[in-house]
Amino acid sequence: MSESRTPAGGSARLNTGVAHNARVWNYWIGGKDNYEVDQRVGEHVATMFPLIRDIARADREFLGRAVRFLAEERGVRQFLDIGTGLPTADNTHEIAQRIAPDARIVYVDNDPIVLVHARTLLTGSRDGVTDYIDADVHDPEAILERAARSLDFTRPVAVMMLGILNFVLDTEKARDIVRGIMAAAPSGSFLVLTHPTFEADLGGEGQIPAMTFWNENATPPITARSREDIAAFFDGLELLEPGLVSCAQWRAEPDSPAPVPQFGAVAVKP
Repeated sequence: MSESRTPAGGSARLNTGVAHNARVWNYWIGGKDNYEVDQRVGEHVATMFPLIRDIARADREFLGRAVRFLAEERGVRQFLDIGTGLPTADNTHEIAQRIAPDARIVYVDNDPIVLVHARTLLTGSRDGVTDYIDADVHDPEAILERAARSLDFTRPVAVMMLGILNFVLDTEKARDIVRGIMAAAPSGSFLVLTHPTFEADLGGEGQIPAMTFWNENATPPITARSREDIAAFFDGLELLEPGLVSCAQWRAEPDSPAPVPQFGAVAVKP
C-alpha cells in the first residue's frame, strides 16, 4: 500500500493507499484535504447512498448550533471534542471563542493527517486554550488523562462525540466509553452526540449496503444503530429539548433541511 505524500510532520501511520473516514468526510463537505482514493470511495458511497452528503453537511451544521447554544445560553467554557476530523470553517474553538474568548477547547483524534492539520490550523484566541491530543476513542482513560492538562474537570465540560461512536463496533463497549468519560465530568456537564441510524422513517435503510461497501474498502469500519441503542448512550443524563431527533432538525430554523438518518442530541449531567 502506498505511503507517498506524507505531509511534513506526519507519521508512518498515514496510509494514502486506503480511504480514511476523516479524509472522505472532508471530501463530502467540499474540502480539499483528501486523496484520490478518498474521492473514489466517497463517490461510490454517494452513488449508493446519495443522502451521505446531506448527512455530512447536517452533522457539521448541528455542531455549530450545539456549540453556540452551549456557549451562549448555558455558559459553557470548556469543550472536549472527540473525533475532531480535519479542520474546516467554524471549528468548535472558533465558534466558542467568538462568544467567549476565554473558552478552552481540547480536540482529540488519532489520524496522523488530522494531527498535522490541527497543529497548524487549530489556533485559538489569546485568552483561551486550544489544544490537540493524539488519542483513540477506544482508550477513554488516555483521553481524560491528557485532556486534564488543559481542561479543569472540576468545572462543567461539554463532551462532543459527533459521528465517532459509530466506529466503536461493539455497542456495550461504546456505552462503556460514554459512561466512563461522563463519569469523570462534573454535574452540569453536557454530552453532545450524533450517530448514523438505519431507521426507515429517516431514510436510513440505505446506510446498510453503503456501510458494507465502506467496511470492505475503507477504514475504520463503521456501524449504524437503532434509535433505542443511540438513546441508551444518554442513560443517566437529561436530554434537552427537542430530544433525540435527526441532527438536521435539532434546534433548527423552521425552514431547515429535510431530516437525515443521523440522530443528534444534547444532554446535561444532573
